[in-house]
Amino acid sequence: MVDTDAKTAWQLFHLNWLPIATMGGLLMLGLSITGLRLEPVAYGITLAIAASFVAIAYRHRIARGDLADPKLIFSLGTIGQVIITCAIVGPLSYVAGKMGFPLQDHALLAIDRALGLDPEPIARFVNDQPWLSDLLSRGYGLIKWPLLGVPVVLSLTARYVRLQLFMLAMSLALAVTIAISALVPAIGTYYALQLPAAHLPEINTTVYAGQLRDILALRDGSLHELRLFRLAGIVSFPSFHAASAVLYMWALWPVRRIGGIAAALNVLMIAAAPVIGAHYIIDVAGGVALAAASIWAAKAYLEWMSRAANDVAKDAATVWQPGLG
Repeated sequence: MVDTDAKTAWQLFHLNWLPIATMGGLLMLGLSITGLRLEPVAYGITLAIAASFVAIAYRHRIARGDLADPKLIFSLGTIGQVIITCAIVGPLSYVAGKMGFPLQDHALLAIDRALGLDPEPIARFVNDQPWLSDLLSRGYGLIKWPLLGVPVVLSLTARYVRLQLFMLAMSLALAVTIAISALVPAIGTYYALQLPAAHLPEINTTVYAGQLRDILALRDGSLHELRLFRLAGIVSFPSFHAASAVLYMWALWPVRRIGGIAAALNVLMIAAAPVIGAHYIIDVAGGVALAAASIWAAKAYLEWMSRAANDVAKDAATVWQPGLG
C-alpha cells in the first residue's frame, strides 16, 4: 500500500469503524431498554462471517505491510464492514420503532397531496399496467446486490478512497435515517389510504405487508424476538431505498461501462419505492436529500483531513536552522 490514495483510504477505513461501533452501542442499549432480543444463531453466524473477512484483511495488511494488496484489503475489509452494518441497523430500526411515537402517516399523506402527488392514483395506474408493476417489483429488490458489488467493483478499479467515502456516507445516512424514523414513524401509503391489497392485485404488496405486520406488533408489544432474516424494512420516512440508490449511483458513476447501467437501475429502484415499498413521495425526496448530504459530509471530511495533513507537513518543513533569522 505504497500509493497515497491507498494510504488515505486506509485511514478512512479505520474511521468507518466509528459510526459502526456507535450504532452497535446504541443497539445494545436499545435492546436492554425495550426488552427486545436478538435470535442468536443467525446473528452469530452472520457476524462470524463478517469478522472472518475483516480478519483476513487486517492479517494481510499486518503481514505484508506497505506491500499489501489494497484490492484484497479493501474489498474484503469493506464487505465485512457492510455485513456488520446491516446486521446492526436492521434490529436498530426496530428499537427505534419500539419508542412508540405517534404514527405520522396522515401528515405525510397530506404533504404528498399538497404537492399534487396523491399516491392512490399512482398505485392504481401501476396496477392497471401489469408489466410496469412487475418491473418496479424487480427494481425495488435491487437494494441488496450493490452492498457487496460496490466494494468489489471499486476495489478492482483501484478507487479505494471513493469506496471508503461511500461506506462513510452510507453509515451516516443509515444513522440519520433511523434517528428520524424514531421521531416520525409511519407504516406506508396503503395504510393511510386504507387501501387493502386485494384492491391492487397486480402490485406485489409483500414488502408492505411485512412492515405493516412488524410495526403493529412492535407497537402492541407482541413482537419480542428479532430474527435477522425475517426483519422487514419498517422505516418509511426518509426512504433508505431512495438514499441507497443515490449512494450507489454516486459510488459507481466513474466506473466505465458500469456507471451508466448502475444509474439506470437505481433510478428504477427510486421509482419503485412509492408503489412497492408503499413510500410517500416525501419519503423519497427525504431519502435523496439525505444521501446527497451524507456524500457531501464524507467528502468534506476528506478535504479537512487533507488540509490537516498538509498543515502538519508545512509545520514540519518550517524549522529553525542555525545561521538563519
